Amino acid sequence: MLRTWSNIFWLGKKELRSFLHDYVLIVLVIYAFSLAVIMSANSASQELHNASIAFADEDHSELSRRIQRAFLPPLFQPPGTIAVRDIVPAMNAGRYTFVVDIPANFERDVLAGRDPGIQIDVDATAMVQAGLGSGDAQTIISTEIAAFVAQTEVVPLSTVNLDVRIAFNPNVTTAWFTSVMGIINNVTMLAIIMSGAAIIREREHGTMDHLLAMPLTPFQIAMSKVWANGLVIALAVAFSLYVVVRMILAVPIAGSIPLFMVGVVIYLFFATAVGIFLGTVARSMPQFGLMFMLVFLPMNMLSGSNTPLESMPAWLSTIMEAVPSTHFVSFAQSILYRGAGIAIVWPDFLQVAIVGGLFFALAMWRFRSVASQAT
Repeated sequence: MLRTWSNIFWLGKKELRSFLHDYVLIVLVIYAFSLAVIMSANSASQELHNASIAFADEDHSELSRRIQRAFLPPLFQPPGTIAVRDIVPAMNAGRYTFVVDIPANFERDVLAGRDPGIQIDVDATAMVQAGLGSGDAQTIISTEIAAFVAQTEVVPLSTVNLDVRIAFNPNVTTAWFTSVMGIINNVTMLAIIMSGAAIIREREHGTMDHLLAMPLTPFQIAMSKVWANGLVIALAVAFSLYVVVRMILAVPIAGSIPLFMVGVVIYLFFATAVGIFLGTVARSMPQFGLMFMLVFLPMNMLSGSNTPLESMPAWLSTIMEAVPSTHFVSFAQSILYRGAGIAIVWPDFLQVAIVGGLFFALAMWRFRSVASQAT
């Protein structure tokens, strides 16, 4: 037994030396857990931020000025003032995303109980800003009109008041979600690629035959690739969480990062087993790349990192409950977002370990059969 683990250790060191000499793979790992995380956090914003807006105020009343003062940062830039005749040229030049045209006698018509209209011109070439900003602008304007009317006449109070409280991400900041989910998705991607590529690289370079000629078992060869590649990914994940997410992006981590790393190590047995299995099936790197996309994309898109399971069809969510990547996303969100402890996430840990162990056994069976054919 001691010799078995000694062989696994030294073979793993060989894998680490091969990784350190593969500069393309090193750059990929560094990029996936640094620049890729930063770009996904900053470029995929789903909230309104610093939208440019101007007002064409034809009423010049207290109500119109009150509406203008209600558009505040960080949702909107300080509102500008524009003449009605300049609206079209300014929109064509891309100076403003929104232009609000308040007609003459607007306050008088509101107080008289009429239903006057306000025109909001939107530059829809800025799709995210336009879609979100239109709804926010209507809400702000309606709120200010209601508050102004309530001060000038008796308005019956509503019998029900809604008090909405957003937990874990009060400002609904997209970067808080996309940064962590980007790391989780990259763990699956790189674990499969690195372990599978290691098998194919051994075969293409002819070193697999040398290993099989030695007093080594297929289990020792495969296990060395699991711990070596898993160590690289685990260190990259820890660096990304502590340095990129916490320090650079300033995203608060509610839970224990060491507890999350325990879950990452458990999950890596499954992800690397998938890579080893695909590496024994594929005969070349192009074949491996095609098979990787067929496996990774469904795991990534249906794991809950992009779309919650409850929004999927019942039969599909039931199938995904058996996939470890779903439980990986679940306990990652519970720990890092909600501050959950081991008492809450241990069922996910257990399911990942069981299914990952079964698939690891399947990968070992496949690897042994391929090794026996090679010898």
